[in-house]
Amino acid sequence: MQSRIEIFKQMLEVEPENSMVMFGLAKEYEKIGANDEIIETLEKYLAVADDEGNAYGVLAKAFDKKGDREKAIETYKKGIEVSMAHGHPSMANDYQMTLDLDYAD
Repeated sequence: MQSRIEIFKQMLEVEPENSMVMFGLAKEYEKIGANDEIIETLEKYLAVADDEGNAYGVLAKAFDKKGDREKAIETYKKGIEVSMAHGHPSMANDYQMTLDLDYAD
């Protein structure tokens, strides 16, 4: 039986720019804690998709888990901007709270 990751990879071979499949793959990587793969996949996703904010939170957490605090902060800030632009103030607020509580100097 094929894993969901393998299925998503096969789907991307057929449609490499399919942003929905990219996001699904990133979420599968998140489940297993594959931070390098999350980062690689979401960076490709964000280059082709009009994300409304969710991907930025997943990406920021992956950067944080890899120890790249500055990139995590930058990504959360971009997530706040994008979330607000798409009418998701509660998501933006969650990201701001994370910055305030977890990244305050």
